[in-house]
Amino acid sequence: MPAPDAISSDKLAKLIGTPRCPDILDVRRDVVRAEDPQLLPGARALTDTEIQGDPLDRLVGTLSGPVVVICAEGHGRSQGLAALLRTRGVPAEYLHGGHAAWRAAGLPVFDPGKITCRDTGGRSVWVTRSRPKVDRVACPWLIRRFIDPRAMILFVSPAEVASVAALYGAMPFDVEDTFWSHRGERCTFDVMIEEFGLRIPALDRLAAIVRGADTARPDLAPEAAGLLAASLGLSRMHTDDHEQIEAGMTLYDAFYRWCRDATEETHAWPTNRSGGAA
Repeated sequence: MPAPDAISSDKLAKLIGTPRCPDILDVRRDVVRAEDPQLLPGARALTDTEIQGDPLDRLVGTLSGPVVVICAEGHGRSQGLAALLRTRGVPAEYLHGGHAAWRAAGLPVFDPGKITCRDTGGRSVWVTRSRPKVDRVACPWLIRRFIDPRAMILFVSPAEVASVAALYGAMPFDVEDTFWSHRGERCTFDVMIEEFGLRIPALDRLAAIVRGADTARPDLAPEAAGLLAASLGLSRMHTDDHEQIEAGMTLYDAFYRWCRDATEETHAWPTNRSGGAA
């Protein structure tokens, strides 16, 4: 059983992909991480220098809430950093059994090697066309919930995506003739799930809904028409792209939780009818 300052893999897995997910810090030694570079969804890989001295103080300033620290097997490296963070007022736990226990349980990981552009603070940087509707809201949600919670998303006019990507070293997405874009019948959301190796059944179900809404194929999932309607409504409500993304995060949080936890639940009215016509 995990210690009071530890969290189990099962419990952490239920938090990942939700707004309640803690900051996840991977502090495995570089040589250990090189043998298995896959990270837990949303995890940030830290080097030895980033968890000691002044860099540790800077790290604390980048944390947004509770923290879970992960090392190879849940021993001194993760327990030590969690203890240090608690002395600085940061609620911090370590992952019981570490990365090894997570992998042994067959829980999801992703390939951070696909991220080719980061700023000086280690945040991934992305750029796409302004005025998002479906895919350009779904992808930022996926990035921030499963890849990099601190990701920078830039919205610019379509003609300027390439120049802004070159200027700021950003990864263009949902733009023609780029790596992170539609491929055949698959939308950019599908491509990101595949390329990052996110093998999560709820994401696969959500991807069908996004694909149907984004490519005018509502037959792919009954929920696709509802997602399209909500997405177009949000685009009419917000003139600021970042405000729209923040609103869209809640929308996709709800769809994801339905895909993960509620697909078998139905609703009828009245619910307390004992029999016979009302």
